[in-house]
This record gives sequence, structure tokens and C-alpha cells, in this order.
Amino acid sequence: MYIIAGLGNPGKQYEHTRHNVGFDTLDKLAEKYHIPIDTQKHKAVCGSGYIEGQKVILVKPQTYMNLSGESRREIIDFYKLNPAEELIVIYDDISLDPGQLRIRAKGSAGGHNGIKSIIAHLGSEFMRVKMGVGEKPAHYDLADYVLGHFQKADRELVEEAMDRAVEDIAMKVKGDCAGDMNHYNKKEER
Repeated sequence: MYIIAGLGNPGKQYEHTRHNVGFDTLDKLAEKYHIPIDTQKHKAVCGSGYIEGQKVILVKPQTYMNLSGESRREIIDFYKLNPAEELIVIYDDISLDPGQLRIRAKGSAGGHNGIKSIIAHLGSEFMRVKMGVGEKPAHYDLADYVLGHFQKADRELVEEAMDRAVEDIAMKVKGDCAGDMNHYNKKEER
């Protein structure tokens, strides 16, 4: 079984912001595999179903980004799972261009507060799907930037990346983590 967690902030005001690309990607995954995300538990909204024959639980924490680890710890403990092998986290990354993906089996937080919280609760070994949202312009406050919306052209690139991320997650649950890292970590030519 896999826990697939998208990071984001709950509430209408945060919908489709840069910081919520994890939630948006999870919605695409849920739509493709017909998994309703409608059950409140583990400080999250969850949905269970199957992807490529594997049981999955899709998770959107409702604790806000900086406390994302609370929800993950609760759900990992409840199902008695190994985060290094059975947790996939999807989140925004400002060090990647809009539409670029980076797949990792483990790593540091890289300054991302949601990932810092998960590492504090679970350790650093869990699979990651990083979604590029672009670097913050020099005159922007970081919080304002990640809580802001994409320009149209960037949103289109991110939507394409979300589709690739859905493919990547299907490869992961089939057990091909090395293959998906090689395929998706290439920088897109523009």
C-alpha cells in the first residue's frame, strides 16, 4: 500500500496557488483513477482506491503547510507503513523552472517548510515528486510569491508537469522508482 500525499494549504483563498501544486496534482491523480478524496481523518482529507493494481490512500493535509508532518505521522502510524518505501510526497519547488519535475527517493528539506515538518516527524527517507514553480523574483516576499497564482503561460507548463507527475506516480507504485527518476529528472528544453 502507498500513501500519496500532496502538500498545500486548505481553503478557497489558496486554491491553484504555487504552494498548492501538490493538492492540484493529487486532484488529477484522483480524477484519472476515480478515487474520491472526501473522507476527513488523520488531520487530512483522504481517499482510498487503486492505481495500477496497488492500494493507495491519497492525502491532503488540513494542518496548513508548515505542519504537514503531523498528518503524515498520524497516517503512517495508523497503517503501520514504512515511509521510505510507502510514502510519496508531491510539493512545489522554487528552485525548479515552472513545469520541471524532479524525483527523489530521499533528501533534505531544501528550505521547504512543509518538507521540514515531515522530516521532523518521519525522517528524511520518503519518495518525493518536486514540482517546479519558478524562482521568486528579487522584489517579492517568499510567502507572497508561493501563495500567489501563476501567470497563464507558467500555469500551462505546470499543468503539463502535473500530467507527467501522474504518470510518474503510476510508475512508482509499480515499483520502477529508478526508471522514473531517469525519465523525469531531465531538464525540459524550451
